[in-house]
Amino acid sequence: MYPAILKKLIDDFQKLPGIGEKTAERLVLHLISNFDDDSILSFSDHLKRLKEEIKYCSICHMITDHDVCEVCSNPNRDHETLMVVADAKDVFIMEKMRTYHGIYHVLGGLVDFSRGITDKDLNIDTLASRLTSVKEMIIATNGTVEGEMTAKYLKSLFSNENLLVTRLASGLPVGADLKYADELTLSKAVENRRKYE
Repeated sequence: MYPAILKKLIDDFQKLPGIGEKTAERLVLHLISNFDDDSILSFSDHLKRLKEEIKYCSICHMITDHDVCEVCSNPNRDHETLMVVADAKDVFIMEKMRTYHGIYHVLGGLVDFSRGITDKDLNIDTLASRLTSVKEMIIATNGTVEGEMTAKYLKSLFSNENLLVTRLASGLPVGADLKYADELTLSKAVENRRKYE
């Protein structure tokens, strides 16, 4: 029923998380009906530039448009406190709180054997090399099975008397995703973190 290019765009939009067929149709039809030629060209240019300009920080693996992200290059951050998160969206969530002033390390996922993701698929080697100048490592993975498995693995890997390993405090519901927590709950979880046993 749809022209071929519309169908392709609808399929493309459905690849995004949370976008089903009806929402994808609505978005594509909105682009056609409400965007003038310049707006559509600008939109497509932004998508192209996204692929060309965005890269991963050479230190923490956060998405950035520089070789080193703003957090890693900021001398005013506490470089002795490192928070380990699953992915870039977790960093954005934490930064919205404006109460955490340390640095980050983005694992690039969580251990998930059901999907074939092991520790070898994560940014753990580069984490190990960063811990020589860190006094506290905060494990900020989700309270899901995968998040807990990853946290336990990191704890076992990096337990030594020179490094304090902490975990976000309760207040985050078990099995909850960080992106669904409000800023106050997250802020309290960071403030009340405890030694990870």
